[in-house]
Amino acid sequence: MSVVAGRYARAFADVVLSMHLDAAIASSDVETVLAATQSTPALLAVWENPGIPLDQKIKVLDGIAAITGLKPQTRNFLAVLIKQHRINVLGEVVKLFKTELNERMGFAEAAVSSARLLGQDERTKLESEISGMSGKTVKASYGTDTSLLGGAVITMGSTVYDGSVRGKLQRLKKQMEAE
Repeated sequence: MSVVAGRYARAFADVVLSMHLDAAIASSDVETVLAATQSTPALLAVWENPGIPLDQKIKVLDGIAAITGLKPQTRNFLAVLIKQHRINVLGEVVKLFKTELNERMGFAEAAVSSARLLGQDERTKLESEISGMSGKTVKASYGTDTSLLGGAVITMGSTVYDGSVRGKLQRLKKQMEAE
């Protein structure tokens, strides 16, 4: 991750938290614009083109803000990225911004893969256990992976907790080979 993207992500997190803005809305706003730049490469090309006057670039941003309902602070943040010729790092900024907000608000994101779809009670219990391990409130996303046979694999950042049957069988195999 670039130092520049981190600096902008922290600055936007400062704005969101100091102005008591809804972090979920701020995240959604920047993700919306990121999705627009990914689905319409010409948009990013316009904002990056030094031959296009800044006021026209900002008019494009204002049009998007009006259509999507961007909060003024988000619009202003994106305008700064455009003015400073940093809109090309928007993807990194969005990722780091979300990480920064979660860190400051005491949240941890976890990706849970299980052999079958988990029920709400199972999800609640699992999130509680993960919170106990991490010391943070967990926001989990869930998916299924039929190759697991049973159990679950939890990924938090670069840490993987493998409680799957497949993982247990692999660990047992290694133990048996070592003996």
